[in-house]
Amino acid sequence: MLGKMAKKKVLFECQSCGFQNAKWMGKCPNCGAWDSFLELSDTQIAVLKETKTSTNSSQTGAIPITEVAIETISRYSSGDDELNLVLGGGIVPGGLTLIGGSPGVGKSTLLLKIGGNLATLDKKVLYVSGEESAGQIKLRADRLQCSHKNLYLLSEINLQSILGALHVSHYDVLIIDSIQTLYSDKITAAPGSVSQVREITFELMRYGKEHDVAIFIIGHITKEGSIAGPRILEHMVDTVLYFEGDSNRELRLLRGFKNRFGSTSEVGIFEMTKNGLMSANDISKKFFTRGTAQAGSAITVIMEGSRPLVLEVQALVSESGYPNPKRSATGYELNRLTMLLALLERKLDLPFNQYDVFINIAGGIKVSETAADLAIIAAIISSFRNRPISKDTVFLGEVSLIGDVREVFHLDSRLKEAKTQHFTKALVPTKPLDALEGIKCFVVDEVSKVIEWM
Repeated sequence: MLGKMAKKKVLFECQSCGFQNAKWMGKCPNCGAWDSFLELSDTQIAVLKETKTSTNSSQTGAIPITEVAIETISRYSSGDDELNLVLGGGIVPGGLTLIGGSPGVGKSTLLLKIGGNLATLDKKVLYVSGEESAGQIKLRADRLQCSHKNLYLLSEINLQSILGALHVSHYDVLIIDSIQTLYSDKITAAPGSVSQVREITFELMRYGKEHDVAIFIIGHITKEGSIAGPRILEHMVDTVLYFEGDSNRELRLLRGFKNRFGSTSEVGIFEMTKNGLMSANDISKKFFTRGTAQAGSAITVIMEGSRPLVLEVQALVSESGYPNPKRSATGYELNRLTMLLALLERKLDLPFNQYDVFINIAGGIKVSETAADLAIIAAIISSFRNRPISKDTVFLGEVSLIGDVREVFHLDSRLKEAKTQHFTKALVPTKPLDALEGIKCFVVDEVSKVIEWM
């Protein structure tokens, strides 16, 4: 009697998030994508097993945490203060960093400039581009004034060719532009697919860790703002940085979302100039103006990581000609604006249900903390009553649903920055711990007292 033949193992994988299932599914239960499941070949399944085995293998047994030796992380400067701040102090040898951002925001420009900076610091840098020729990159490098003999260019999309070039000559830093354009001969899937990205990232990570090569990977983002392709890429790398900002504006924000070697609370601020992305100098004066006081304008101070920024909040209140008045917020959360307007209607009897209200944060920055609530309310009331607010005053405080003005963290740091920018008055929920000469604080604990002060 003939033995039964072994049943072929079938495995399907979502090309959006990497979720795997033994049967084909029309909709991915993990990310909700439709028609994203593709059947993996025997070669792809073998590579997948090899990757998991290599990643999860451990040669040592469990030991008490008290006996674990603390590893010291060495760093070196990238030549750019803002990038050093976001990375947690500098570049870590063997670290794998992913930088994402919308097209035209400046990802390639920044990394080419950083590559030139490192080359001048006697670091050997390899810039690999799968989208541009070496001649095109050379033109941009000349414009950015970052051409150096230690900066090498390679126009290649095959992973094996790139690894071959790395074995021929040792490099301190490797820049990949971009991960979605590369492919590996081991995988038959198209470039940018889950299988390709997983295999390429794993090989780069293994090479970087073994040879202490710092690797920067550029990743395109979708219209939703996430890294294009599989989310597994973000889980495999050590650091994830996102570029924020409109390509039509000069200022760009580089924000950390993951960092195994430092904090993710810091934000780097860059300015697009004719010489490329540069660390923004004197950024404190780029988000507000000190001209004539006008109705609908209020000043606040927010915290971006450990850095206080003075911002101008602009409001426009106009009588609505529609049954449902319009609410619009640029750089501020729309739901919180709606909440604050409802609070003003309830506590102060202001008829905002008959008015359109528009809010804008000057400079193109996005406010995600509640310390700007008091400034939002002050700007709205100023526009509604057409009464300008003194340009020497800042507003700091979180407003609750019951109308209280509550404390904000780092109040002293915010007030010190306001004093540095020559503001003389501040509306705050509590008195600061340290008395500051040159700036007078008015304590307000209710929204109604803001009206009285104005």
